[in-house]
Amino acid sequence: MKNGPKPPLPASVMVVGGAGFLGSHTVDRLLSEGVRVSVVDDLSTGSLPNLSDARGNAVSGSLGIDTVDAGIAEFAELVRRRSPDVLVLCAAFLGRHDDALAAGRSYALVLSVLEACRAARVGKIVVVVPGDLLYGEVPARELPVKEDRPLRPVGSLGVTVAASLELLDMYRRDHGMDFTALAVATLYGPRQSPAGGIVAEFLSAHRDGVPPVVRGDGRRTLDVLYVADAVDAIFRALTRGSGLLLHVASGEQTGLRSILQTIGIETVVSEKVAGRTIGRMALSPARARLHLGWVPWTGLAEGIASTITASV
Repeated sequence: MKNGPKPPLPASVMVVGGAGFLGSHTVDRLLSEGVRVSVVDDLSTGSLPNLSDARGNAVSGSLGIDTVDAGIAEFAELVRRRSPDVLVLCAAFLGRHDDALAAGRSYALVLSVLEACRAARVGKIVVVVPGDLLYGEVPARELPVKEDRPLRPVGSLGVTVAASLELLDMYRRDHGMDFTALAVATLYGPRQSPAGGIVAEFLSAHRDGVPPVVRGDGRRTLDVLYVADAVDAIFRALTRGSGLLLHVASGEQTGLRSILQTIGIETVVSEKVAGRTIGRMALSPARARLHLGWVPWTGLAEGIASTITASV
């Protein structure tokens, strides 16, 4: 872990996708640290109720909300007017890994955001990407995956993620725009919609009193991470991790059966898997520990209990 003086926080941060699951928790953290926040969200997947805590806790002038699509030309003028020191992009890679149209929209969004930041002279961009789409199927003996492993993107969305990492490198090299790319594990926590992740899907079924659907034979493993842990990494990346891809993950494989047992689910409906899936995944957080001073701290049982409590 690198030591030294603590870098000063940026005065203002723009969060694209700030009304979504991860984005809204990021906004809460930034406001609690005294950072002025500008939220940009077209509300296609996010919702304003996710920002109810932020709106209630924000002091005058510390929170702005613009319901704008960051992929349109007018977004550049909004970035120029808001003039953030750092932009956090939380909502670039949504949809199924094999959805080519979603992948195309994701790439266009990343390019739009980068161009707007370049024109407005934004100092840094922090981009959140799905870590499970970067490396393909990895032998169990080589888990957890480290960042120096060659990329083998999964599906059209995974290819878009890899291409976006190349874009970030190019904008840093040619335009002097700093970045940190955070490859996050499978996130879960309060405010996540049932369609947003497998833990949320299981919890929703459990609340409704119906058996959840388990796709495949149930032996699949994931690297799961509580949302507050991911937000802490994003916060640290505002001032650290220059020019790096960093894994934000537990570093451990968690089986679907372990998740079900932790929730208290005994009966499930099995369903065959359509298309390609990754059977085992874990991402090493060692580089994030070194460059961000970050480690995950929330265990599965604690995280699920907090999620259930927050939804009551």
